[in-house]
Amino acid sequence: MLSFPVRIALIAALGGFLFGFETAVISGAEKTIQQLWSLTPFWQGFTVASSLIGTVLGSIIAGIPAQRFGRKKVLVVIALMYLLSAAGCALSSGWFLFVTFRFIGGVAVGASSVVGPMYISEISPAHLRGRLAGSFQLNIVLGIFVAYITNYFFAGSGEDSWRWMLGVMMIPAGIFAILVRTIPESPRWLILNHETERAIPIMNRIGEQNTQQAIEDIRASVTDIKEKLFQPRYSKPIAFAVILAMFNQLSGINAIIYYAPRIFQMAGFDKADAYLQPIYIGAANLLFTLLAMTMIDRFGRKKLLIIGSFGMIFFLGMTAFAFKDAGVANPNVIWYLIGFIAFFAFSQGAVIWVFISEIFPNSVRSQGGSLGSFTHWIMAAIISWTFPIIVEGSDMGGYYSFIFYTLMMALHLFFVWKFLPETKGKTLEEIQKSMHLK
Repeated sequence: MLSFPVRIALIAALGGFLFGFETAVISGAEKTIQQLWSLTPFWQGFTVASSLIGTVLGSIIAGIPAQRFGRKKVLVVIALMYLLSAAGCALSSGWFLFVTFRFIGGVAVGASSVVGPMYISEISPAHLRGRLAGSFQLNIVLGIFVAYITNYFFAGSGEDSWRWMLGVMMIPAGIFAILVRTIPESPRWLILNHETERAIPIMNRIGEQNTQQAIEDIRASVTDIKEKLFQPRYSKPIAFAVILAMFNQLSGINAIIYYAPRIFQMAGFDKADAYLQPIYIGAANLLFTLLAMTMIDRFGRKKLLIIGSFGMIFFLGMTAFAFKDAGVANPNVIWYLIGFIAFFAFSQGAVIWVFISEIFPNSVRSQGGSLGSFTHWIMAAIISWTFPIIVEGSDMGGYYSFIFYTLMMALHLFFVWKFLPETKGKTLEEIQKSMHLK
């Protein structure tokens, strides 16, 4: 039977499953939608990116209610927004309505990417935190994988196939909305909001060895619960979160996830295979995320990032050169992208939400999480909006895109090796002390 902290972490991580599903499901519908509403490459990019614009807003605002009302209440609202978005997108009769509901889903994704990892990190024992916080990322890639599978099965179901692809998300959204009501509030939030009596039984259940000492450490870590993030003493965690979040998207990961069938058609695959190949990418994503989860608390965050950087540089470079001869089919693209996804999942994919949820002190963790997530989604929106414009604007568009991603991962390798600290095996309060943030 699963222990209490594992069980509640997995429930909170269901928000990550919906995050991944909502992110990837558009890949199966985007070309049909472009034809249905006669969209130019610019407006097609905007339609896909409309969800990402919502994530930017969600990531900015999520920290405020999470700090004021608690992590659990915000997670409940996020679940309801996922449900509304899925139903609205599936039933939309026009482009404007469709974009509106995509935007709502994006707000849920952005908020989830802040509050989910934050909640999990705050209820996790130090020796399990990497794996439990990483379960959020595991659920993201599981959601992506399931979205690719459902896209493949609904692809042949007629002119309304895109409605089925998008509407099926109502099932996991409904399950999340029910289960999230059963989890407790974050004990750290309760202590910092002077509700220690409510926090004590929760801390006992999550396996805290010395509850009284933990409470004193949490209180001592905060001088002012309403403290502002942007001040010189927090320049290090701010820089680490922003730069890591930027590089996460400058790898091109969301261009590949959102436009996978289009990329495979560019490589010469027929339509049926173009919907099948993303399933292999999703499977590699899931497998190597699972592998990373077994190693993140043993090897540490930094080592995974360095290993992943080398692999991503190689496979992105191979993909770029596969598109250098425009119009020439290259079946090896599937292997190059699977290789890239494997190394991404093993490194950046597994580490980003864990690391951002760890490095900020208790008093500004919700603000720091919002900043990291905001940066991540701003970059995701830019990459996803511009990708169809670049690839349709030039015969060499595929080459230009992937060579740029390759160069960015070379810079990422240097940044991680030279500047990023290691956080494995430390409590949140110990990380705060080690970075001289007290």
